[in-house]
Amino acid sequence: MKLVDMTVKDYLDLLKSNAPAPGGGSVSALAGAQGAGLIAMVCDLTIGKEKYADFEEGCKAAKEEALKLYEALTEGVDKDTEAFNKVSAAYKMPKETDEEKAARSAAIRAANLEATEVPFHTVELCLAGLKAAQTIVGKSNPNAASDLGVAALNLLAGIKGAWLNVKINLPGVKDEEAKARFEAGAALIEEAEVLAKAIYEEVLNSL
Repeated sequence: MKLVDMTVKDYLDLLKSNAPAPGGGSVSALAGAQGAGLIAMVCDLTIGKEKYADFEEGCKAAKEEALKLYEALTEGVDKDTEAFNKVSAAYKMPKETDEEKAARSAAIRAANLEATEVPFHTVELCLAGLKAAQTIVGKSNPNAASDLGVAALNLLAGIKGAWLNVKINLPGVKDEEAKARFEAGAALIEEAEVLAKAIYEEVLNSL
């Protein structure tokens, strides 16, 4: 069963167990999905309401973006665990002969690359979510302002958590071009922190 198809209780019970996955990467994707979901909710609480007519178009655009991110981040919950499982399986491959050693090394390289790519994509998706949230701060239903603030916090948690997973897997990436691309992600973290702080403070000051 996919993680996202579990009940919340079953997922949390699995998470707190001694099973190595799901772990921080899946949790980060879930945090991002929650943030994107909250953006969509805030938009829905604004769209179609006469008193917020001036915010209509902006919220429609933000909702469209948020729903795309929600779908991708929800998929990321299971993708991260699947990537971890591939790494574990690769390391368990036989290594008695030269052919087996070569096949094992190739599988480990491919699995490590995927295990780094998946959380890096989570970083990118969550940053896109923060940018979508920013467009409707003060331009959406004020009764849901706190929800937008929580969305920003979840998206930031998703970004920073996913970045930790990128960093821990990075030593296993042997493709220098891919490694350089991943390392450049540090700038995305800084951008996200500034953006999330601005959103949070604007929401807080509005309450």
